[in-house]
Amino acid sequence: MMKTKGVALTRRLLGTIVALGVTGVALAQDVETARDTTGLNLPKDLQIFGKVDPNVRKATAIVNESIITGTDVDQRVNFIAAANNAKLNAEEREKLQLQVLRQLIDETLQIQQAKVADITVTKGEIDQAFAGVARNLQKTPAQLTTWLREQGSSDRSLRRQIEGELAWNRYLSKRVEPFVNVGDEEVKAILDRLEAAKGTEEYHLNEIYLAATPDRQQQVFDNSKQLIAEISKGQAPFSYFARNFSEASTRGVGGDLGWVRAAQLPGPLAETAQTMQVGQVAGPVATPGGFSILYLVDKRQVLTADPRDARLSLKQLTIKFPAGTTQTQATARTSAFAEAIQKLQGCGSVAKVAASLNAEVVDNDAIRIRDLPAPLQAIMLKLQVGQATPPFGSPTEGVRTLVMCGRDEAQGGQLPGAQQIQNQLEQQRVNLRAQQALRDLRRDAVIEYR
Repeated sequence: MMKTKGVALTRRLLGTIVALGVTGVALAQDVETARDTTGLNLPKDLQIFGKVDPNVRKATAIVNESIITGTDVDQRVNFIAAANNAKLNAEEREKLQLQVLRQLIDETLQIQQAKVADITVTKGEIDQAFAGVARNLQKTPAQLTTWLREQGSSDRSLRRQIEGELAWNRYLSKRVEPFVNVGDEEVKAILDRLEAAKGTEEYHLNEIYLAATPDRQQQVFDNSKQLIAEISKGQAPFSYFARNFSEASTRGVGGDLGWVRAAQLPGPLAETAQTMQVGQVAGPVATPGGFSILYLVDKRQVLTADPRDARLSLKQLTIKFPAGTTQTQATARTSAFAEAIQKLQGCGSVAKVAASLNAEVVDNDAIRIRDLPAPLQAIMLKLQVGQATPPFGSPTEGVRTLVMCGRDEAQGGQLPGAQQIQNQLEQQRVNLRAQQALRDLRRDAVIEYR
């Protein structure tokens, strides 16, 4: 059996941000019309004794005798804000503190459970991961430590987050993965279905699902709209919001539904997916029991060659603008650049043209069309060898063009191997059991707030 592929730790840490402005505070319930759909046999006419303000955060939480202080919360909040260059007002900070406290409680439970299973994470392993985070931030470990302190955080807070992720992944490998099995018949059935579906379109979707009882439909819909607005800012990947807000079992894998066909989706989701463009976020989509937010990662035809899988040999020409360049000067130079590239006579003339323009040249001989930004994909699909794209870029980062020097067409689609199918099924089941294990830990935990 293939072991779980660990989450790319440093990427996940650097992608940390909360959808600010999204609140989970319930609207007042209309007791005359509310229906109990919880299975808890709640009374129709109920009276609330006392008041609860979910925005009041206690200074300290004790989780099975492990202490989480207000300082722990504030340091993690400050790291999140600094890593994403986010300026938080008082209301946004309060919401983020509540979310972080829940994350710290889960993190503490995961570390405790790993220790019960005789799993330890060594200081050397934490140091190595810490150094990886530093590299991604273009700092040395010492510089990262200093930077964290300047931001009101600490290396201790980041190291504890690293320990929590490493410990939980190792726990899953030891106590969950060995008990996940996928039979040959299951694999064969999937391969048969793929063969039967050849040529049909399928979608790689990520989803955030928010449950909504009948009395909370409008509130959850409004929260979904706010969440979409935060996602659209591009400050963090869709997967981070899914991990923190989705109520579906795919939450543990960033809301990833994998590759699905329209027939495999509920009607409303299927209709929405068929109208989406790659990279688009859509919703809220009303589904049974709640609302879904969809993100289309990619789409393709099953077992059919996709032109976007063609591999290109490219030369990139870039002109840069020195500091102090006026808009008029930049426009004139860009126009001259555009005129020059229209006269290119294949890749053999690139060096000569680059020299005349004082342009930089970079070669790439193995890039897929689908790996380019969506606007460039549409252009590249139409280009012939020796042709160049229109100029693109910005005065600050440079204006550039891509010249196509060669193109290897995509080969016909092939069935995935049985081992690949088995690995995917095993991973899905591990993630599902991981979420169940964490729910059990929360249910059994003794948590005291002071």
